[in-house]
Amino acid sequence: QVQLVESGGGSVQPGGSLRLSCTASGNVFSVNNANWHRQAPGKQRELVAAITWTDSTDYADSVKGRFTISRDNAKKTVYLQMDSLKPEDTAVYYCNAFITTTDDIRYQDEYWGQGTQVTVSS
Repeated sequence: QVQLVESGGGSVQPGGSLRLSCTASGNVFSVNNANWHRQAPGKQRELVAAITWTDSTDYADSVKGRFTISRDNAKKTVYLQMDSLKPEDTAVYYCNAFITTTDDIRYQDEYWGQGTQVTVSS
């Protein structure tokens, strides 16, 4: 069984920083492409940042220059460094990743974490 667990959420004042982590556990062979999404109350889930297995990255326009996605393959963890946070960044943040398990390294499946709350307020 594979699990993705997010951590690092919390409350912060505008202009502050948080670092989210998304760690894969279980029979993981490799974490391939991975993404961070967010969903604010009453809004659709949106893609915030993406990283490929070759470390190419991409960002939503709303977070470019403020958020940085990265990965540590040895720790099977994907990070989202969030700086210069704004109230409009308030949302539940979810990671998802395409993971190859040790059961069969020819394939990958998509997994989602349970989400972590980020609140930006003065």
